[in-house]
Amino acid sequence: MEKYKEIERSIIKTHRKEIWGRFVKGVQDYKMISPGDRVMVCISGGKDSFLLAKCIQELQRHGNVEFEAHYVVMNPGYSEEHLDIIRKNAELLNVPIEIFSSDVFAVLDSVETKSPCYLCARMRRGHLYNKARELGCTKIALGHHFDDVIETTLLSMFYGSEIKTMMPKLHSDNYNELELIRPLFLVKEASILSWMRGNGLAFINCACRFTEELESSDENKSKRLMMKKLVKELRRDNPEIDNNIFKALDNINLNCVLGTKKDGKYASFLETYDE
Repeated sequence: MEKYKEIERSIIKTHRKEIWGRFVKGVQDYKMISPGDRVMVCISGGKDSFLLAKCIQELQRHGNVEFEAHYVVMNPGYSEEHLDIIRKNAELLNVPIEIFSSDVFAVLDSVETKSPCYLCARMRRGHLYNKARELGCTKIALGHHFDDVIETTLLSMFYGSEIKTMMPKLHSDNYNELELIRPLFLVKEASILSWMRGNGLAFINCACRFTEELESSDENKSKRLMMKKLVKELRRDNPEIDNNIFKALDNINLNCVLGTKKDGKYASFLETYDE
């Protein structure tokens, strides 16, 4: 059996409950993909996005919904070494990628910013929107997973002073016809790592020197990395801590919150307190 077929089989068989089952549940529960959709699957070169690509391929083969998928790699300024790793992994996994270039890293190099990751994400998103329109796609699939959702929630609370999370899907603010979807929304990172290691795979991470500088500096530890470590520590006392945080976001008691905000408009509990 060819290597890529073994890898596909591992998703459906070996990791059926923790990866395939959760992937399908997320796609179905949040109604991410509809008949006739043209989905642009974004591959960064990391473990999450390549697993996403394989899951989308399997969904096309075994799912009940017919849709098109285009597998795209945006090159923000990777080294040839990193690009070569991405190409080889795509060939190994039998994922037909299209690589297009952008100037994201060059722009970051030319400006001073305290939040390079935020700026990078914003610029990447813009390039992906334009590419999706060029391909005639209406949906853009990203590789964010369950742990990303939990960490984003904690970051918003601790550093943004609001309860806000990463959504399973959302409409683009600037491109009305485009929608972002996150099919790995319910898949945990530990399961992705288990799939990767079990198949002897190796992927690039961010491949960005800004991230490497942040994570190697004691004074500038990545806040997201801090959240990851915090959840890991809390899980020692309560193994369900991440699941509880996730469930809380789907179980907000509006009778016991001081205020809410929708579409930028704030409402205090006092406004309806005496009604």
